[in-house]
Order: sequence, then structure tokens, then C-alpha cells
Amino acid sequence: MLDLASEQKPFFFLIDFELQKPLICPLEEAQSLGFEFEANGFRNFQPQTRKPHPNHLSIAPVPKAIYSEAYRKVVDEIYKGNTFLINLTFPSTIESHLDLEDIFHYAKAPYKLLHDNRFVVYSPECFVKIKDGHIYSYPMKGTIDAQVSEAQKKLETDPKEINEHNTIVDLIRNDLSKVAKEVQVTRFRYLDKIKTQKKEIYHTSSEIKGKLPTDWKSQLPDILLSMLPAGSISGAPKDKTISIIQEVEQGPRGYYTGVFGYFDGDNLDSAVNIRYLEKKDDHLLYRSGGGITFLSDLESEYLSLIHISEPTRLLSISYAVFCVK
Repeated sequence: MLDLASEQKPFFFLIDFELQKPLICPLEEAQSLGFEFEANGFRNFQPQTRKPHPNHLSIAPVPKAIYSEAYRKVVDEIYKGNTFLINLTFPSTIESHLDLEDIFHYAKAPYKLLHDNRFVVYSPECFVKIKDGHIYSYPMKGTIDAQVSEAQKKLETDPKEINEHNTIVDLIRNDLSKVAKEVQVTRFRYLDKIKTQKKEIYHTSSEIKGKLPTDWKSQLPDILLSMLPAGSISGAPKDKTISIIQEVEQGPRGYYTGVFGYFDGDNLDSAVNIRYLEKKDDHLLYRSGGGITFLSDLESEYLSLIHISEPTRLLSISYAVFCVK
């Protein structure tokens, strides 16, 4: 990455949550290595028009007993003072006749990634952007179905959502301060509405901006590594929270909640790998989760996990793709 950035050569990169399997290659080689991606309109593949069709599927979330055990361990760590926000995630098993390539071309999201027939990402969340010597991050914390009565007001005033969002904004601001100067929150807790054919959803985000040194390209690997894993999908304080995640979740996350992106020779754009489906044997796994704080309760968090694991609730894919039994 350092060599390519210093020579201003475009490249693609993919980094896993555990920072064990990073991949960086010249941009023109990404497709030949099995990576097709889109980032805010830039793409390295030819879009395919596929006619949506009803597709029945079955979904099996993680059993409540398994989730409950992990949840109680997390709450215990919170009351010990070892963490005050932790993103707890689990996979749901999905049986479907659609393959990952179908999903990749159906999905509507600012960031999309397909790796052969192994996994697909269709993420609404930016990790960092670097443009004109400035670095930007857009942590996303807080979601509600737009059809809920007074949805905006409920999202904006919910104590748990406020607490989570403030925590992550502070964490990301501190992360940016390690590599940039004049760091400031330029937009705080603004709402975006994602539209689909069937529903709409509100997401709460903030914009944080900092000024990089003039030689930032020679420091790019350190800039990215100092901010990984992304705070919005780990928690705070980050190091201790990550160790708790690795203890209570079912195995490593891999590229789920890692990041991918590209450098065009001058600027960089990247995404957090959420809305993630991976192929395992003859079925798919959809990874999802939520933030746990001292304001959480088991029933609500488990119901939330089930809710966001239902593909009709993902809202980044046309409803016609997934029709749950």
C-alpha cells in the first residue's frame, strides 16, 4: 500500500476485522482476482440488469440461549467497567435459490463488493474518505423504521440511541486526532432516509473532518491501521472491547465488519463491511448485530437481532428479491 500510494498508483484494498488477512492490489488487477466493487458511483465491473422475481427463503437466527449467554457476559463486562459500548453480532442461516452474484446486482447501496461466490457486501456506511488533503469519517449509529409513528422524534430522543451515537462520535474523533489536525464534528446526528420499493428507514450519522499532513500518502498504511477496526462496529474503549468480542462471539468475524475501498491516485474512499452475506456449504450466512450498553435489555436486543436479520428488513435490496415465508 505504501509503495502504491507513494507512486500515486490506484489500488484496491480489503482488510478483515482481526487484521490478519489484508489484501491490497493494483486497481486493474482487482477484477482478475475475483473482486467486483462499487463505491459512490465508481465501479470496476459492468452492471447487469436482472429482473427481480419472488424468491422464498428460510431464515434461522442464532438460538436465544446462545445469544443470551453472550449477552450476559457482555453486560457483566459493562458493570465491571471494562466496556461501555460493545457491538455484539451473530450469524443467521439463510436458505435461498439466489446466489451471491444475484444479490450483488440486485442490491442498492453506495458501497458494494462481491468476491467470487464467497461473500457479498452492500453497505450504507463509509469508513473514511480522504479528499483534497482532508480526512472524513461518517459513523452510523441509530436506525428506525420510517413507518413507525413519529419515527424521527423517537430516534432523535431515544436515550440509548443518543448514548451510543455520542460514544462512537467521540471515539472516531479521537481516532482521527491521531493522524490529523483541526479535527471537528462538522455535522452531528443528522438523519438519512433510505428508500426501497416497500419501505423506508432512517439512519443517524455524523460527519467528522480533519486536516492531514501534506505527506499523508507516505503515511497511508499507518493512518488506516490506527483507526481499525471501525469504532461503529466494535465499541469503546476499543482495545478492551475487541478482546471481549473475540471471547463471546462464535469465531472470528473475518471480512465481516472489516473495510474495503480504493485509492484513485489522489483520493481514497472506503466502506465498513456491513450488510454482509457469505456462502457456507449449501447455505448463506447473514451477519448482524447491535450495540449493547447499560441501557440495553436482553429481550429488546434479541428481538432487534432477529428483526435486522430478516432480509425484508435490510432495505438495501428490493423487496421483490426476498419474500420471507
